[in-house]
Amino acid sequence: MTYTTKFQSMADIAMSRVEGISPQDVDRLLSDGAIALNIRDREEHDVGHIDGSLNISRGKLEMNLEEQIADLNTVILCYCNANNWGALSAAALCSMGYVNAKYIAGGLKAYRASKIYRSAKIRFLDIADLRKMNS
Repeated sequence: MTYTTKFQSMADIAMSRVEGISPQDVDRLLSDGAIALNIRDREEHDVGHIDGSLNISRGKLEMNLEEQIADLNTVILCYCNANNWGALSAAALCSMGYVNAKYIAGGLKAYRASKIYRSAKIRFLDIADLRKMNS
């Protein structure tokens, strides 16, 4: 998708100000208590999201987040489909005082791709192990 120059500039600034989390680290952070925050619209969330995600659309984020997440120290992993909206959301949350707001680098697409890669890699290793056991 092509964005306007000004929008992309804002997103780039946000990405430079907040931490981008590798998609491979998401599951570990979630198991440690982080909250995945899907900032896409409800219709997009319903089509697919990271299991257990909280969904607050970007347009309502600043107005509605405090009633969902009161603790300013909570690790929040903002994500959209790719990068820009997740980074912009994490930057907005940081400006609200959420000191551990981050974004998932590459968004939902990258997270899904990392899961497919890890699954394929595990299956490949399992086959290799089976071959060793049978030789």
